[in-house]
Amino acid sequence: MNLPARITLDHGSGGLVSQELISGLFLKYLRCPQLRHLEDCALLEGISGQIAFSTDSYVVDPLFFPGGDIGKLAVHGTINDLAMRGARPIALSLALIMEEGFELTKLERIIASVAESSEAAGVAVVTGDTKVVPRGKADGIFITTTGIGRVANRVFISGTKARPGDVVLLSGTLADHGITIMTAQAGLEVGGDLHSDTQPLHRMVAALLDDVEDAVHVLRDPTRGGLATTLCEIARSSAVEIEVDEEHLPIRPAVATACALIGLDPLYLANEGKCIVICSPEAQYKVLAVMRALPEAADAVCIGRVIDGRAGRVNLRTRIGGQRLLEPLTGQPLPRIC
Repeated sequence: MNLPARITLDHGSGGLVSQELISGLFLKYLRCPQLRHLEDCALLEGISGQIAFSTDSYVVDPLFFPGGDIGKLAVHGTINDLAMRGARPIALSLALIMEEGFELTKLERIIASVAESSEAAGVAVVTGDTKVVPRGKADGIFITTTGIGRVANRVFISGTKARPGDVVLLSGTLADHGITIMTAQAGLEVGGDLHSDTQPLHRMVAALLDDVEDAVHVLRDPTRGGLATTLCEIARSSAVEIEVDEEHLPIRPAVATACALIGLDPLYLANEGKCIVICSPEAQYKVLAVMRALPEAADAVCIGRVIDGRAGRVNLRTRIGGQRLLEPLTGQPLPRIC
């Protein structure tokens, strides 16, 4: 089937041209049996326990960046949102808003990435939708993904469950995604290996729940607003104070250098493949061992602790022995990061 070089308004009509786009491109890569029936919804069988349900939209600029693209980011982001509540992801939906004139080669590259990422994660795209808007009414392509997962009835992981005495763990290095997108947007060449950290975290979470379920109280991925903002949200929700040790924060040298050159604080930059784990102190080393045994958390470290202090406060102990209050991000220093 010969598809045109660019998206036209007819591709959003629901008629023959729309059907040709779906069969000639989408079904070429997305091969889930439920999707191939092209029903208005997918039927999922055999789900027991609590149902986790999450949705998110992706408008990242640029669409393709070192380490990933908007398709991979959409799949991983929704899977991770489910995983942060202790869910085992089951299925995804994919909705696209495309601008008239969008290049088919770019669309095919994105859908191929969606297919590769969802297949690698073992979480199929089972339903979806496409819409086309006139030229100038969007910026190329926007993606919305929705995910469904299953949470065992005994599991309750929440940002409200941090308790004094708990330890704060981080699965890996900070700010990789945020600084990669920032330099790509600005067209800056700062040297070093800058690449997004986008990756799915559900297998790491499943391993934690299999081995140390009762010890894990909070899971959260520090995406927009970065580590500092996410910890502030947890401290506020749990009515606790959190202390973080600056010397224990894992930041790759290339990222630290780029942040210093541009004047950005890595604590407030987005991460797309990292996880905060707050757990009971007696389980700290077992939790770290489980995390470090997996490639997505090989660099996991303890970065701080939960204390019985001022509710909602996050305090950074600096390398020189001082203290710095971390507050939630204000403003928008890094637009279109996801």
